[in-house]
Amino acid sequence: MTLNNVHHTMSRTALYLSLLVYLLTTFFLNPAKTQAIGNPDANLPTFADFSRSVQNGDANVLRGVYVPGVLALPVVQQPEDRPYYVSNRDGEVTQFSIASQYGNIGLLAHNTLNSGKFFAQLSMGQPVHLVYGDGRVEDFVVGNILRFQASEPESITSSFRNLNRNETLSAGDMFLRVYAGERHLVFQTCIEANGNPSWGRLFIMAVPKE
Repeated sequence: MTLNNVHHTMSRTALYLSLLVYLLTTFFLNPAKTQAIGNPDANLPTFADFSRSVQNGDANVLRGVYVPGVLALPVVQQPEDRPYYVSNRDGEVTQFSIASQYGNIGLLAHNTLNSGKFFAQLSMGQPVHLVYGDGRVEDFVVGNILRFQASEPESITSSFRNLNRNETLSAGDMFLRVYAGERHLVFQTCIEANGNPSWGRLFIMAVPKE
């Protein structure tokens, strides 16, 4: 890949991330209400039952994510012409197509829905099971949790302050920090604070289980 192609790819990524940042602040308004499968106080389906329920025979499509004791949620795909789309239906998460271009997996959910709230209940060392359409399973382990505060939560040009250490990143740099690199899985949602549901961003990063 030439240097110009690299710059073009990064510029396109920054644009898509800006759109995503914008939509994660505005698409919380009227989410559809459906029953989420993920209340840790309720009995989740067994992994075998959940796996069978989401399979559709397509080996190339991610269909579900399962974390024992926390969540069992189907995964939906973004439309090809809408790389900023995030499902407003409670009880499902959205695969981030731009992350796939980096060889990684991004799962998005609004924090105003149970789907996104379950993300915040994930902790270091937890196992994560991904189910593909043909029943194939890919196993991960949560290995890092990043939290950022948006300097301007309502702006698509907002910078982000890392709450884990003293640094401030642009939206594009935050994207590369989270989604570039060796293969991994990222759960992404917003952080609510001071009455603002899009005050910050939460990324739970999981690495392949050895």
